[in-house]
Amino acid sequence: MDAIRGDIRSSPFPLTGDFLAGRLRDQLDRDDLQYIEDLIETVQDHGDGARLLERGTVTDRSTMLIEGFVFRTIESGDRRYIVGVQVPGDFVDLHGFALKRLDHSIVAAGPVKVGTVSHDSLRKVMHERPNVARAMWFATLLDAAIHRKWIQILEQLDAPKRIAHLYAELQTRLEMVGRDAPRALRTPFTQLDLADMCGVSAIHANRAVGKLRDLGIAEIRRGDLFCEDWDRLRRYARFDPDYLYGDGSLKLDKGWY
Repeated sequence: MDAIRGDIRSSPFPLTGDFLAGRLRDQLDRDDLQYIEDLIETVQDHGDGARLLERGTVTDRSTMLIEGFVFRTIESGDRRYIVGVQVPGDFVDLHGFALKRLDHSIVAAGPVKVGTVSHDSLRKVMHERPNVARAMWFATLLDAAIHRKWIQILEQLDAPKRIAHLYAELQTRLEMVGRDAPRALRTPFTQLDLADMCGVSAIHANRAVGKLRDLGIAEIRRGDLFCEDWDRLRRYARFDPDYLYGDGSLKLDKGWY
């Protein structure tokens, strides 16, 4: 899978080496990075559809995604809404440290590997390691920026452009953590997943996928997007990556931290 690194064990930080990569990570010193690595207390593998945290469940730990994809989901009646997608290096429920109960569920999209950190350990971070605490705050605010962009594209774009924007975002986020997908971005997503991410029916999602193919922009087969020209896809989706706080006008300058 292009989105999954072949062997992370060669990294000096095999569990947390993707945390804030391409963004704030290069402003943390090695001691801070080792401290973050040592925070991981347990590592677990889960299968597709595993509910890592159920809405409303009291939690005493937060989860970092090491491998795979995770959905944030909200169920209303018989309808599911996917309101976020997490990629390796994301603390998928760091905000659970303050909230204790989430208003949504955390669900594995395909097989995943996750690491967990107890909230007792996070309390020590707040008191003992202000640089690490600030980095975690940044990560939580970054999630909020992505959520705001999703709301904007739901308002502004039609279904084909929403799907194109989703893949453009994922390709950029994965590239930031060194998981380039130059021609094929492989995901476990179904067309129903795409529909639930884009706020349309499965029939509309199928038509949107067909339009991307007919326009020659991209082809999506079983969740995998094949693209010969990512610049064209980004232009079609009106994708501006500034909200990801990597390269661009919102990039943090050296020394800010």
